[in-house]
Amino acid sequence: MAQMSPLRRRMVEDLTVRNLSPRTQEVYVHAVARLSKFCGGRSPDRLTLDDIHRFQVDLLSRQMSWGYFNQIMAGLRFFYGVTLERHDLPERIVYAKEPRRLPVVLSPDEVVRFLAAVPSVQCRAALTTAYAAGLRVSEVVHLKVSDIDRERMVILVEQGKGQRDRYVMLSAQLLSILRAYWLASAPRPRHWLFPGHDDRPMAKSILYRACHAACQAAGLSKHVTVHTLRHSFATHLLENGTDIRIIQVLLGHSHLSTTTLYAQVATSTIRRTAGPLDALNLGQAAPA
Repeated sequence: MAQMSPLRRRMVEDLTVRNLSPRTQEVYVHAVARLSKFCGGRSPDRLTLDDIHRFQVDLLSRQMSWGYFNQIMAGLRFFYGVTLERHDLPERIVYAKEPRRLPVVLSPDEVVRFLAAVPSVQCRAALTTAYAAGLRVSEVVHLKVSDIDRERMVILVEQGKGQRDRYVMLSAQLLSILRAYWLASAPRPRHWLFPGHDDRPMAKSILYRACHAACQAAGLSKHVTVHTLRHSFATHLLENGTDIRIIQVLLGHSHLSTTTLYAQVATSTIRRTAGPLDALNLGQAAPA
């Protein structure tokens, strides 16, 4: 194993002290390493803003997602602003403005068709949980059997995005589905609710593949991922009259502005809103 450089060790320590998630630490450290490699292996503490700009142009030429591009920029801003304490640089390492796209949402009937087409009992139970509780894929696979609170009818989501705990609802129908899944499993889950190999949680890639197969089997034209079920959960709650601030808490959003996006895809809410034309009496207007 290659020895960690003092500069990288210092950055890792800075990330650890701030209690950033292991995934964030990995992305940030990789961002700096990628910049150094692009610049011919030169030490990142000797690079200039021009070097960083050339790196940005190269990244964008590779047609990577805006979200991943901005994660890399966040890593560089952390390195130069925190680890190197070059406070003049972070604000000059610009983020890309991401196009705002509406999320794909399934109708309730499409959710039923989709879940019925999921190929395995374990994947069907996991994806049903994702929809019923509005969970991210990483939150689903890291659920433990002990997180299911049958007495209080809630599910504990430990250390979700932003390393925050939260509770979500446990519906009676979901509890029944999970109980049937648990009884049918051999061996029965003891620690992880959806176990994988070697006493580890189920791999996220298994659910990604299950989504793809179920989407084709159900004949859905929409591109469905695990996150589509989370979008559908929030939209259906909003359409059924749930207060958007409650939806914000259930989703674990830090800012209400993130949750309000679902108001743009809640079609029943849009249909119930009277347009200004309805207030006009055009039937009595004189012909031109």
